[in-house]
Amino acid sequence: MPRWRAASHSGHGRFWGKGHPQADRPLSGRAAASARRAGGEVELPGANWQIAPTLTQGSPLSAEIATSSLDALPARAPSGPGLRKRQWLLAALLPLLGLALWTADRIAVRHYLSAGQARAEAALRLTANGLEADLARYEVVPQLLAEMDLVRRLVSQPDDTELRQATSEWLATENASLRAADIYLIRPDGETIAASNHLDGPNSFVGRNFSYRPYFTEAMQGGAGRFYGIGTASGIRGYFFSAPVFDFAGRIAGVIAVKVGLDRIEQSWRGDDFRTFVTDPEGRVFLSSEPRWLYASFEAPTPQRVDRTLATRRYADAPLPDLPVERRADHGSLVLRITTDGEARDYIAAAQQMPRAGWTVHVLLDSAAMRAEARLAVFTVMLLLGAGALGALILLQRRARAAERIALQQQANAELERRVQERTAELALLNRQLGQEVAERRATEAELRAAQDSLVQVGKLAALGQMSASLSHEINQPLAAARNYADSAAILIERGDHTEARENIQAILALVDRMAAIGKHLRNAARQPEDPLEPVDLAALLPETRTIVATRLSGSGAVLELDLPPGLPPLKANPTRLQQVLVNLISNAADAVEGAADRRITLSAQAEGDWVILRVRDRGPGVPPLIADRIFDPFFTTKGMGAGLGLGLSISANIVRDFGGTIACRDAAPGAEFCVRLPIARAA
Repeated sequence: MPRWRAASHSGHGRFWGKGHPQADRPLSGRAAASARRAGGEVELPGANWQIAPTLTQGSPLSAEIATSSLDALPARAPSGPGLRKRQWLLAALLPLLGLALWTADRIAVRHYLSAGQARAEAALRLTANGLEADLARYEVVPQLLAEMDLVRRLVSQPDDTELRQATSEWLATENASLRAADIYLIRPDGETIAASNHLDGPNSFVGRNFSYRPYFTEAMQGGAGRFYGIGTASGIRGYFFSAPVFDFAGRIAGVIAVKVGLDRIEQSWRGDDFRTFVTDPEGRVFLSSEPRWLYASFEAPTPQRVDRTLATRRYADAPLPDLPVERRADHGSLVLRITTDGEARDYIAAAQQMPRAGWTVHVLLDSAAMRAEARLAVFTVMLLLGAGALGALILLQRRARAAERIALQQQANAELERRVQERTAELALLNRQLGQEVAERRATEAELRAAQDSLVQVGKLAALGQMSASLSHEINQPLAAARNYADSAAILIERGDHTEARENIQAILALVDRMAAIGKHLRNAARQPEDPLEPVDLAALLPETRTIVATRLSGSGAVLELDLPPGLPPLKANPTRLQQVLVNLISNAADAVEGAADRRITLSAQAEGDWVILRVRDRGPGVPPLIADRIFDPFFTTKGMGAGLGLGLSISANIVRDFGGTIACRDAAPGAEFCVRLPIARAA
């Protein structure tokens, strides 16, 4: 039994097709039962119910109900005590919401500051390791250079001018290979006697005294020296490595020093989120990604620290400012507030000692971005809490309304069940009518399929007839030419002229081959031709073409004129099929000029760019504009009954398209002109 869906509707009984409200019209009970909309909806006459297939007869209703009586029922307003209860609940939730937001802010700030601390410490480890590795490349260089014979000979003979010059040149070569800043050799009294920058004029170290530098005194005591500072001669910052030089008697006779420039290291620190700097043992910044902090005191300056810095002339004459730094703990992380040019910023700090160099590497990360992320996280939590509260309120309201609606629906369902049972009989009748309509439609579809099969068979027979007519049309002309050659050959044999007779027989064989090629072309008319395209010389093709159309030309009294320029490029075509096109066009022209006063037919050709344009013009009646568009259709002809099949131009058009060309016809006044456009064959 079909399933039906019921919904009330005030007004007259109507039948509705699905999705067709324009089919709404008054019906009687019997007319509604005979309505033809399979799977549609029916409104029973005289009732307020619209019934559609969603219910099973006799089963409990599972229907969508929209009755006018339900719309008329009053809605229940919220009661006074219930409203006051919700207001008290909202007042109690506000402090809890504030506490939750404060806690979320604390947790978020702690989390993001801890994450920033971890990032700073990871960057610190990478920076310290990179700095240590970069300096380690040059640490053993002074010791290796001190063992060279040239260096030892110079400290043994420090007044030898030529030896000084040779040593300076050798140090310059080694300095270029090592990519250091400078390499120089110092006597025990502190005077420089050879240097890699000996050619730098006023900036040369030769003759300068560096006895005040700590790296000199440490090396003279027999150890390896290290020192950072600004060059008093060049004014360029660098890190100095030194080693003692022993003469051939085993005594310390000098010090060799290697200066390494650190600007490239400092440059590599710039451009990221971190502020990176290095402080010396006195707490003063000597390497920094922030240029404004350079040479500033990161630790509180004391007189002793200042005196030690000035005694070593570490920073030459550079100004030594103080850097205002305020340290504090914030959510378990060390935060530094640094004021630069009147602007204060908070940074998460991480530091690591470099014991061998006596340095401290610092990495700072601006905490403003992390605090912004924390505020964003708290704001997101606020949105989520607000959305959750709003969703809870909406859910409670919907549940209350759903309970009220269910009560109203239960009252309406009882009335609906009674009325549906009264209409079940008419719905069953309608179902049978719909079944009969489905059977009729299936029978109609079967008849339609049979008719389609018949049309397919008729199409096949029509194609077979067109193929036969095409074969007859194309073979008639070479067959007539072969007959002429055969008659001529018989006469020549009777005369004993066997040579000419043999040539006529060869011409007949060539025509037979041509008829075979035409038949092959017609068999392949429904698919892409398989014969390859090749270069074709038009001038070489015309003598045989004249022979084929000679009978037709003489029969109509037509004269064929040729206008071919010398040096015409070869065409990209097939010779047999191109000759077939020329024969068809010349034969049509002969038919057109038959009985005319001017019976000339002109065949001309000329090259235009990558194309050759062939034109066949007659002086006949011409082609009216009304039939110019249909002249290449199969079986279309303007000749009388029995004078032609109307296939010659259709076949020629197909051949030209296979060559990649075009064919067109126009009224030449007088006569008609066919224009064939073919591509030029290019060398591979």
